[in-house]
Amino acid sequence: MPIRINRVYTRGGDSGETSLVGGQRIAKDSVRIESYGTVDELNAVVGLARTANRTAPAISAGDRARIERILDRIQNELFHLGSDLATLPADRHPKQPVIERRHVQALEKTIDAFNTGLPELSSFVLPGGGEVSVLLHHARTVCRRAERVVTTLARDKVIGAQCLIYLNRLSDLFFVLSRFASRAYGEAETLWEPAGSR
Repeated sequence: MPIRINRVYTRGGDSGETSLVGGQRIAKDSVRIESYGTVDELNAVVGLARTANRTAPAISAGDRARIERILDRIQNELFHLGSDLATLPADRHPKQPVIERRHVQALEKTIDAFNTGLPELSSFVLPGGGEVSVLLHHARTVCRRAERVVTTLARDKVIGAQCLIYLNRLSDLFFVLSRFASRAYGEAETLWEPAGSR
């Protein structure tokens, strides 16, 4: 699929509508636009986490590279997901990148790999600590919001079969990555203390 972007503004959205990949005009506040708009927001948060990971001190080169590789892969896959959500099934091009079962399976393998060796939790983790860890928690919460919006879309519209499953696994991965980053950067995790335990 050739992609050419040679104009930044087209004036086509000045009336509050935009075009899907198949050319259909749709209101900018529709659930479909909210779906892939939230995925786009998530991608920006992942970009912040990548930038922080590249520049933050006190981490081994191996751990930094592991985090970088997975976040790079996720950012590309989020574009696949946005493409999936922005296209009606009948308009899908045979070579169009979409989310497939293999992407979900890769997330599950990555979760298991990063979770190996992390200490068992006795309570919920409070987002905080270092910059990379908290940005990954932020990504987790935006991912959960994307999942909620896509769930609403799927109630009335046909979407890719793996879209919701991918978002569900991805939020789990961000949680595990945030914990991995805390350990890699030598930062203590802060756990929730129910009022009765203080």
